[in-house]
Amino acid sequence: MSLLMAATRSLLYLFPRTTRSGQSVRREIARRGTEAAPFPRSLHRVAVVTETTVEGQRVVRITPRRGATGAHLVWTCGGAYVYPALRTHWALLARLVRASGVTVTVPLYGLAPEHDVDDAVRLLDAVHDGLRSEGVEVVHLGGDSAGGALALVQALRHRDAGRPAAASLLLVSPWLDATLSDPEVPWLADLDPMLGRDGLVAAGAWWAGAHDRRDPLVSPLFGELGGLPPVFAYQGDRDLLVADAKELARRVSRAGGDVELRLYRGAFHVFVGAPWTREARRATAHLAGVLRGRA
Repeated sequence: MSLLMAATRSLLYLFPRTTRSGQSVRREIARRGTEAAPFPRSLHRVAVVTETTVEGQRVVRITPRRGATGAHLVWTCGGAYVYPALRTHWALLARLVRASGVTVTVPLYGLAPEHDVDDAVRLLDAVHDGLRSEGVEVVHLGGDSAGGALALVQALRHRDAGRPAAASLLLVSPWLDATLSDPEVPWLADLDPMLGRDGLVAAGAWWAGAHDRRDPLVSPLFGELGGLPPVFAYQGDRDLLVADAKELARRVSRAGGDVELRLYRGAFHVFVGAPWTREARRATAHLAGVLRGRA
């Protein structure tokens, strides 16, 4: 573990956890707004950013200014299904675009409790169909936290519908079980400087809508995990969600799939958003390598 990782994690303990409880999440929702953060200059320097509307939601296209490979990444941002995309999301994608030459599409799905998973999958299906109609052949699926779950949900739905498989599935600190029922979760909650179990469980229930929270649409860890594209997961060991990432790797492997779980000692939730740390730089470099077909 790098000194900068340890220092950053120590600082995070000083901030309140917005997912500490259902009540704290509701307070944060009342203040949040629904618009994603503005695009940083770092994104505009490396890419042309355009927007369309699909199923009533904003969809952002990030096209490299130089060195585009023709590969495409559909990235779903995290935020416990209730918080909009942050500047750190755009900054991460800027780094990936610069390092890999990939073109990125970001569907900004509607947030709970006003929206639920059914709204999101309609949007994601429409976005995917649009890419295929453009003739895009190499499509990767990825996301962080709640967005990582949505990336896996897309892969499962594409497999079951007989759609073309993604080139890879890239999961950063994915939230795979909305019930957070793994027996290690209470112990991990004491180590995690960012996430609280009770608030996440409440957000997961809102997101589920009419579905059971263990439905694979909501908690893809409980789905049939065979027949997936190659899975790459990036996870810190000071993250409430690390137990489920390990279980995902075990289940995909048992189903005969190709999976690589990269664990980073001392790292926190979505640590790739801290590029001043060695761990974030290494994970981002590996992500870019997958997107270039070199991992």
